[in-house]
Amino acid sequence: MSHAPHAPSIATLASICILTAGSRADVVEFPSGASTIELRLDSVPDQLSRDELLDWAKTAARAVSQYYGRFPVSRVTVRVSTSGRGRGIHGTTFGGRWIRMRLGPRTGKAELDDDWVLTHEMFHLAFPEMGDAHEWMNEGLSTYLEPVARVRIGTLPAQRVWREMAEGLPKGLPEEGDRGLDHTHTWGRTYWGGCLFWFLADVRIRQQTRNAKSLDDALKAILDAGGDGSRRWPVDRLIEMGDRATETTVLRDLYTDMADHPVHTDLDALWNELGIHIESGHVTFDDHAPLAEVRERIMK
Repeated sequence: MSHAPHAPSIATLASICILTAGSRADVVEFPSGASTIELRLDSVPDQLSRDELLDWAKTAARAVSQYYGRFPVSRVTVRVSTSGRGRGIHGTTFGGRWIRMRLGPRTGKAELDDDWVLTHEMFHLAFPEMGDAHEWMNEGLSTYLEPVARVRIGTLPAQRVWREMAEGLPKGLPEEGDRGLDHTHTWGRTYWGGCLFWFLADVRIRQQTRNAKSLDDALKAILDAGGDGSRRWPVDRLIEMGDRATETTVLRDLYTDMADHPVHTDLDALWNELGIHIESGHVTFDDHAPLAEVRERIMK
């Protein structure tokens, strides 16, 4: 989960100062292209070594960098500390320039190898703050991009991603009383409803341009125009920039449909068009389906 305000609040700044003054962190910096990532290890689980945590951070940065062609900001600080119980991993992004990661004291290498949270948080660095009404755009985008990016660098199998999307996306469909994504801020609509918006955008852009353009192009244009996590953008600017990059009106059309109204998406029909079949948790692909090439290209 991320909360990325345009500027840190007084409380946030105070917490940063307390952490800086009161901790003796093990600090290591590493490059990601032309960018620098500072990893500050305030406290770490006993089962994890410094090198394992460094590899974890490098892998997340590689996934985001591969998607955008570069790391989205020139410098970011990732602060790691132990918190809570068990093996949980939790993250929060602040101001588009630093990420706080909290690891359960029993977290081990297996949890790091399978972690999605740090990649999710790093994707928030590449997208502007949109305000509370549009939080579903930020969270939904990181929810969509994180597994796709991990497939593209070879750390996650595509079959697992499609299975988990088939399981997760129904949680983002509107329920009784829904007033559209801009007005219904439940967990399901924020994360999975937002994910559905971006997934549909990717499919439709690829479909309309015969795979010549994709959501990748829209998001890279937004980032290249300065729309990273430290900036606050109006939604119309973001949509206009993305649609211009893809030479479509997909983002505008989807936003018009879904922002103020509950829209039900026939997910079963969409899976059939993409050639994705799931039975007893096992995923198979139909390469003769109408959108089979779209399915393939999303993960490449």
